[in-house]
Amino acid sequence: MSIWGTVGKIACGFAIGTAGVKILSSKDAKKCYTHVTAAVLRCKDTVMETVTNIKENCEDIGADAKEINEERYEKEREREIENAKAVLENAANAEA
Repeated sequence: MSIWGTVGKIACGFAIGTAGVKILSSKDAKKCYTHVTAAVLRCKDTVMETVTNIKENCEDIGADAKEINEERYEKEREREIENAKAVLENAANAEA
């Protein structure tokens, strides 16, 4: 490979790079970037709404689960009290 071939490739790369910068900074490219950015922002808003809905649903489920557990614990305590009363009654009847 000759030195002129290498210099030619470097010059072509420089020319293509310069043209690329011009193309990327053109009005049409800026419009395209603006539209893409707007679409991304709309997508972000939609995702954030979905996240908020999921978070609210999880909080509701957690609150409902706590209520269910509290009801179960209350029923368990009532059964324990009834069992304790029955044991005391049996002991009192056995003594009499």
